[in-house]
Amino acid sequence: MSNNEQTLAEIREANLTYLMLAQNLIRQDKAEAIFRLGLSEEACELLGTLSAGQVLKLASRNTLLCSFRVDDELVWSLLSSHSSVKNTNNALNTMHANIVMASRVSEVL
Repeated sequence: MSNNEQTLAEIREANLTYLMLAQNLIRQDKAEAIFRLGLSEEACELLGTLSAGQVLKLASRNTLLCSFRVDDELVWSLLSSHSSVKNTNNALNTMHANIVMASRVSEVL
């Protein structure tokens, strides 16, 4: 298998894993899934109702379906403990990062 084919296979596997995880989270607790996945309520409704065949069809795309919500230096530095503010309390840094990311969920909704 060529390097490109292997990369595409890994993207498809990541898509399938993400979609299965998303469906499980949505079916267990939709409100928590909205928060954890960073998706709108409508997107969660749609994902939660997909059949296994539809999930497999979506997963087979060559484009990664999930994306990082960590798109700024502040959150990266808080999560990686490389903050410019020398706070050694990792739990506090993680909580701060979660608050920042949660505020972005409200933007989606």
